[in-house]
Amino acid sequence: MTISSHTIVCNEERYIWYSLMSIAPYVDKLFVWDTGSTDSTVEIVREVKKLLGEKLDFREMGKVSSEELVSLRQKMLDKTDSSWFLVLDGDEVWWGGGIKKLVKTIKRGENKLDSIVVPYYNLIGDIYHYQPESAGKYKIDGRLGHISIRAIKRNIPGLRLTGTYPTEAYVDGSGIALQEREKKSKYFLDIKFLHFTHLIRSATLSKNREAIKRERKFKYQLGREFPYDFYYPEVFFRPRPNIVPCPWEKMDFDFWIKSLVLTQFKKNIL
Repeated sequence: MTISSHTIVCNEERYIWYSLMSIAPYVDKLFVWDTGSTDSTVEIVREVKKLLGEKLDFREMGKVSSEELVSLRQKMLDKTDSSWFLVLDGDEVWWGGGIKKLVKTIKRGENKLDSIVVPYYNLIGDIYHYQPESAGKYKIDGRLGHISIRAIKRNIPGLRLTGTYPTEAYVDGSGIALQEREKKSKYFLDIKFLHFTHLIRSATLSKNREAIKRERKFKYQLGREFPYDFYYPEVFFRPRPNIVPCPWEKMDFDFWIKSLVLTQFKKNIL
């Protein structure tokens, strides 16, 4: 039984090192394909390549459209010969204990399960704050929140991608999305990872206000603060190349003020 990971990136320099290195010891192959990064993402992935060698399949694919991005994911899927694969974004970071438990679950239920659903902390503002679970709108088998299918069995009959980014989906041969397949084929694993989707993921581009405006996932919003004794993923405390940005940057005052106003405004109209 083998496991690979699928990651397509573009301007993810702030977290891509931590993302890849958090799961690298626990998978057999990492696919990382870049789609036209203009920051240090490519250089950072090359640093990972130096450590992992042939275990990392890194390719520079150039800029792609939303439709082409889905086709690119399909090509990555077609090149995957592992038993299972993980859908890994360049802005998500795992705890060692969490990824170990995921791998153990795959091995234990390989012949019974088709996919594994995992909850996550959706960070907002900075690494110290997160959205409440009530803000999560993704629904699978009646469960609503910050959850996502993160592990998929490769030999699901007819498995393919359909749709257009960012609403693409993995479907089976009958065109049924994996999240809509029968409940017994999915497993809800109660571990979590950190997802930086609503933060600026490029330290270089964060200096460019126009780039921030174009970042669709970036949000001005106040979240809940992690407790002082919150234990962050181990990868944040390990040595890293100088090119890799420090993750411990706090939200600046301008962000806090704007988020405070917008958060209060939303409360008043609800």
